[in-house]
Amino acid sequence: MNRNDRAITGLVMVAHAMVHTYELSLPLLLPVWQAEFSTVALPTGTLAVTGFVMGVVLTMGYAPFGLGALPGGVLADAYGSRRLILACLVGMGASFLLLAVSPGLIAIAFALFVWGVAASVYHPSGLALISKGVEERGSAFAYHGVAGNLGIALGPLATALLLFGLGDWRVAVGLLALPALVAAIAAARIDVDETAAVGSEPATDGGAPDGTPDGEETSGDARASGSVASLGEFLADSRLLFGGAFVLVFAVVMLSGLYYRGLLTFLPEILGRFPSLAPIEFAGRTLEPERYFYVGLLMVGVAGQYAGGRLTDRVPVELGLLGGYGALAVLAVLFLPVATMGLVPLLVMGALVGFFLFVVQPFYQATVAEYTPAGARGLSYGYTYLGVFGVGALGGAVAGGVLTYANDAALFAVLAGFGALASLCGAVLYLRR
Repeated sequence: MNRNDRAITGLVMVAHAMVHTYELSLPLLLPVWQAEFSTVALPTGTLAVTGFVMGVVLTMGYAPFGLGALPGGVLADAYGSRRLILACLVGMGASFLLLAVSPGLIAIAFALFVWGVAASVYHPSGLALISKGVEERGSAFAYHGVAGNLGIALGPLATALLLFGLGDWRVAVGLLALPALVAAIAAARIDVDETAAVGSEPATDGGAPDGTPDGEETSGDARASGSVASLGEFLADSRLLFGGAFVLVFAVVMLSGLYYRGLLTFLPEILGRFPSLAPIEFAGRTLEPERYFYVGLLMVGVAGQYAGGRLTDRVPVELGLLGGYGALAVLAVLFLPVATMGLVPLLVMGALVGFFLFVVQPFYQATVAEYTPAGARGLSYGYTYLGVFGVGALGGAVAGGVLTYANDAALFAVLAGFGALASLCGAVLYLRR
């Protein structure tokens, strides 16, 4: 990598890790808040705090996190990715400081909403920055994914240790705000060329939406030549994207999000039902092995992210989608029969699921870059993460409904269907290529 590649990669790695650290720390705080706040005052009266109420509070953060990806992509095209990433880091740090001084659940819900809005702009702006500014794109996607996985796995661990060691959730949350604010200061001092790689990238599905050759984009923080400045341009660029093969790419990312949320939302609960992961009494406390198995599965995803990113430079991305999601479909079919054979088969199956669950992510990210014009790259990643986090968030509801009215086997059958459909889309893209 050259100097610009390294600067961009370092910036997006830090920001990506921060986003997922905060995202996964929030569920650990829910039981703490529910124990402290037994009621919430509303204009119509007092409402008892239940698990459902806490779920609504958490949704105040997760909903804008997914839904804000699309406007975040528009803003990245219009004002530059680095500025959006800087605003994301400042907003996340400020939201956790606000969370630390929140007197009640209404204020907590507002602080979470601020976090969701700030975090929502990261993925479209960060991935657009890689796709347009980094010449070694595959390696950057790999490092970017590894950083995100470290945030996913280590963020909850850090939060749990702070809560255990300090005993005060407000102090713990306040300390969690510091890394994002420090990262924001560092990001403000970084100077990068946001479009350094535009002139050399292949265009699979057309040039810039306004007909300007990709090589004529401006550099640095300047507006991209295809940036969206009005509703008319937004609609025109959207029609351009969905009038081509990007519609299949969007289907892949929606199915990927449904598989991801559908599996991970209830996987700890499912794992807890296996005899090989039964609770263990240790030093007067109950050790729940399924939690550590879950974290280990996410850690294996680090290797999957890296491998997927490296492979995007070596094999057609369409074949990566076909093979990766095909493997996830097969693993969903085999998971329960193999996992019930004992601890060792369960560990092997968990490692395979964790690897392939994340190996596909660099492939769909790189596919978006190949099937969209550079001038609408931020918009395209906005749609991508609207599909992954917005539509994909329904995977948790689908999984909950299937487990409520059917059983574990039915859930994994549904997940296999999601994987098979995504693999089929990859096959169609490969045949079109």
